[in-house]
Amino acid sequence: MSTLRMIFRLRTLVEDLRFCRALIFRQNLGPESQKNLIPCHCHLSTSNSLCAKPRDLTRRKRDLSEKKLTRHFVDQRRVRVLGGSGGNGASCFHSEPRKEYGGPDGGDGGNGGHVIFKVDPNIKSLSAIVPVYQGNHGEPGRSGNCFGRNGEHIYVGVPLGTLIKEDGMVLADLSQPGEQFVAAHGGAGGKGNRFFLSNENRAPMVATPGDPGDERVLQLEIKTMAHAGMVGFPNAGKSSLLRLLSNARPAVAPYPFTTLNPHVGIINYRDYEQVSVADIPGIIEGAHQNRGLGISFLRHIERCLFLLYVLDLSHPEPWTQLQSLQYELKQFDDSLPSRPHVIVANKIDLPQSRETLEQLRQKTESKIIAVSALTGENAEELILHLRELYDKYRTDHKDRKTYFNW
Repeated sequence: MSTLRMIFRLRTLVEDLRFCRALIFRQNLGPESQKNLIPCHCHLSTSNSLCAKPRDLTRRKRDLSEKKLTRHFVDQRRVRVLGGSGGNGASCFHSEPRKEYGGPDGGDGGNGGHVIFKVDPNIKSLSAIVPVYQGNHGEPGRSGNCFGRNGEHIYVGVPLGTLIKEDGMVLADLSQPGEQFVAAHGGAGGKGNRFFLSNENRAPMVATPGDPGDERVLQLEIKTMAHAGMVGFPNAGKSSLLRLLSNARPAVAPYPFTTLNPHVGIINYRDYEQVSVADIPGIIEGAHQNRGLGISFLRHIERCLFLLYVLDLSHPEPWTQLQSLQYELKQFDDSLPSRPHVIVANKIDLPQSRETLEQLRQKTESKIIAVSALTGENAEELILHLRELYDKYRTDHKDRKTYFNW
């Protein structure tokens, strides 16, 4: 083998030398002579760095478009989980020279592994969840009173705020980082014949098989967890407003339903406090009847502590938008319209928006903050008011367990 390897290396070296000599000969020719040359690639070696194609180290991977990102975001998943089966118990007797009746020494089987869902803050979607999870089986018992090894548990990472349901009933609400839920228990290991040894039965021949693990079909759902949720009709400027308030960078385009997935941005304050704001995709009339993707969008508003109604001042009657939004939220959940809220009148920089703003103030008694997501006008006032709502909620619910680690 060493001789063949040396021959191959010598052949590669000779081909590289020929190629270098051809390059030198080509450079010494004039431009007209180079056009008449016929390129030949059949005997060139690409293992040498001189022949390899140069790589552009500054080139970076292209970012996924908003359309492709929707394929990776999944907020619902149906999963079948099966716990590992327990190992069988052993039925055997001790064997030793000059010891005819050694007695039973069959060990117990190992327990099957569980299937456990565990919250991973780095996971944002259920796209990586596969349809079936099977726990590891326990090993069977052996002679010499050797017990079988237990099957290892299967840990499945899920995003923060995952609901686990079975037949419509909520089994677990994973709302804290690192929280776990045992979805399917593994089966118990079988007993060896040593377990059945008694004064009445000195030579038991009985050994039990391992129990099968649990089998369940579960539904996983994600509900976006944020302090504030921006609610509004399509193309009201919610994504632009989120880009202005935080470091989040959702897609912005001049057409409706640019945002197809909820985005969460973080507002950092000088005292190192943080308030999270969720950009909920646009809601249309009839959303509570699942028109469009209504229920899929409304689900992400349920856990928001306070709401931001984003209204478009370019609309001739923005107060009708407010009424429609509150109606859709009430039909989905009665408690949503009664939560603390503020009206964010966007696009104050447009002509005639001041007149529309005055009419809006006369139609509602709620607090209104007029902003411009394009120019940043009054953005600081909105940020300070969000902090006031945040501090008020913390004061009112100091002794109450919430979805956030306070």
